[in-house]
Amino acid sequence: MSNVLHKTKAVVLRTVKYGETSLIVSAYTELYGLQSYIVQGVRSSTKKGTGKANYFQPGSILELVVYHQEMKNLQRIKEFKWSYLYEQVFADIIKNSVLLFMVELLQKCIKEPENNPDLFYFVEDALMQLDKADDAVTANFPIYFALHLTGFFGFQLNTEAAEQRSILDLQEGSFVKDYPQHVYYVDGKTAELFRELLKVMQPVELNEIPMNYLQRRQILESIETYYLLHVPEFSKLKSLPVLQQIMEP
Repeated sequence: MSNVLHKTKAVVLRTVKYGETSLIVSAYTELYGLQSYIVQGVRSSTKKGTGKANYFQPGSILELVVYHQEMKNLQRIKEFKWSYLYEQVFADIIKNSVLLFMVELLQKCIKEPENNPDLFYFVEDALMQLDKADDAVTANFPIYFALHLTGFFGFQLNTEAAEQRSILDLQEGSFVKDYPQHVYYVDGKTAELFRELLKVMQPVELNEIPMNYLQRRQILESIETYYLLHVPEFSKLKSLPVLQQIMEP
């Protein structure tokens, strides 16, 4: 079984140096979901070796040829190449900060190796759209990604009767008429913006929702609270304060 090869696309989530020349790579794959791979000989001191390590930056979209054994925790990669080569994401500091936010969110939500092709294709498409996005869309992209990601884990916000109700209860995950008995809610303009953002199906539509820096900040912090309330063992996002600082006007 060990010599059977499989081709799969993958999004790199995390890379750790291993030994003199190797990497341990955590990746979300099209075929197998979350997997860990050992990649040997990509960190030699030669220019060629360094170039190979660049393939495994967080957020890279790769095409892999892998050995896959169900019972193993650490798989092996035989071949790798770009599936999509970014034009801007690795070079643009704002887009790269958004990418790192997206990758950290995925790491905190995906715990098991079960495959979910729909989730993989959503992530792949979102990363490619981020690469092409204009400045206005890029600024709101973390909100778009975080709101849509909830649907794949079964805790998406309920928009039923949202137009008639002015308070968003983050603990209940729905819009309500009366203030809840806890502090996890948003109201006023922030709740209005949530209502509009939840209608967005494609990133380009984000252009139609004008938001200032402080409103965006408040919404992202509310979304983080929502994840903290609904994802077991979720912890605060390290990438969020960095993202907010870089996007500060």
